[in-house]
Amino acid sequence: MSPLVTHSDGIPVAVETTKEFATPVANDIASKLLPDEYFRARLSAVSKNRTTDGIRSVLHLEQTPGLISLLAGKPHSSTFPITSLTFTLRDPIDPSIETPIHLTQAELDEGLQYGPTTGIAPLTEWVYGLQKAAHGRDKGEGWSVTIGNGAQDLIYKAVTALVNPGDAILTEAPVYAGVPPMFQTMLCDVHEVETDADGIDTSSLRALLESWPTDKPKPKVLYTVPYGCNPTGMTATLERRLEVLQLAREHDFFILEDDPYHYLYYGSHPRPPSYFALEKDQPEIGRVVRFDSLSKVLSSGLRLGFASAPNVIIKAMNDHTMVSNLQPNSLAQILAVSVLTRWGYDGFFKHTERVSQFYKAKRDVFEAAMRRHLSDVAEWTSPEAGMFMWFKLLTGENGADGDSNEVIRTKALERGVLALPGTVFFPNKRTSAYVRASFSQLGEQDVDEALRRLRVAILDSR
Repeated sequence: MSPLVTHSDGIPVAVETTKEFATPVANDIASKLLPDEYFRARLSAVSKNRTTDGIRSVLHLEQTPGLISLLAGKPHSSTFPITSLTFTLRDPIDPSIETPIHLTQAELDEGLQYGPTTGIAPLTEWVYGLQKAAHGRDKGEGWSVTIGNGAQDLIYKAVTALVNPGDAILTEAPVYAGVPPMFQTMLCDVHEVETDADGIDTSSLRALLESWPTDKPKPKVLYTVPYGCNPTGMTATLERRLEVLQLAREHDFFILEDDPYHYLYYGSHPRPPSYFALEKDQPEIGRVVRFDSLSKVLSSGLRLGFASAPNVIIKAMNDHTMVSNLQPNSLAQILAVSVLTRWGYDGFFKHTERVSQFYKAKRDVFEAAMRRHLSDVAEWTSPEAGMFMWFKLLTGENGADGDSNEVIRTKALERGVLALPGTVFFPNKRTSAYVRASFSQLGEQDVDEALRRLRVAILDSR
């Protein structure tokens, strides 16, 4: 088992003020960091008006050696009916090998009790190490991490921290269907940014921003899923990423980098660096708010994700957590960190590589069935990451573009096939000839039958 790393003072990251995240900053990095005042000025009105929980804001002090705490109303562990927990863990290299894991009493006690708002110290420290190993980002570069009940929880809190009702925002289109409702609930002015197989169309993004009305504030955020995008499966190229970072500096917006499929990349070319990694070498540091998820590589039921972002933004998100759900699930965190620390980073990367190859094989099976059944009635680009196929139906007269909505919602469903029409993934609900299909679950026979039925539905709609 890899040793657990803790803060030098033994206290988990606190949430009261940004100074508690401070570590020495290298001169070359410090000169590029956007100051805390920059971020504070861009927080939403809700975030600026939010007050901290008087209990949770000092909860970390209970870890001070020699201190007797009369603070929190924590249930006594002797009243908890769960007295032990054992599970088996697959080897990250050879899944046929399983090792029994028995939580220590200390681990169980921590998992059954209230914990820090930011997440338990062993897991937050593991995340810091992962961001160093995967993205080359060190502590002391003006950023910190927080754990959430899934990445969706954290995305919502970041959006709430940065966006006011009526603000203009940018989102790639098509886009993950779970995000537009956040912006719509806040009555945001949503502007779609076109994408293609190489990622965000930066020429159209530049044109949009350079023609922005002078009497209207420019967008504060751009939302993107850069690897294996849900729904398109596209992975943004290095060139496009660098262009987006440049536009973020020129037009002063944050990049919300939602990256649940980062470790599900199986493309033939080397995986391009993340926005979070690339930012370190930019003239300014602090415009990327990154979201990771353990759902696709460890367990979706654990509901664990983590955000890496400038200190002021993380504090605003933690202040939100204090008054909403208090903290991420303690037991889920203990289960996750007991796995991750036993694997170590090498084991984690070997596990995720095996998972990515699993989905590559799933993609290959699905695409082979598409070639058999849909090659003359659909067009697509093979995804390089993730678990979705995005394809255009040629449903109009003489095979012209049409609207997939009727075909998928009516004809296909009548024939026993459930998928999603492209219109679901556009905030403006525009007509779309595209369809999103997930290939993560089905076996080869079910895939073949589903696409055979879909072909019948397409031909019938003509």
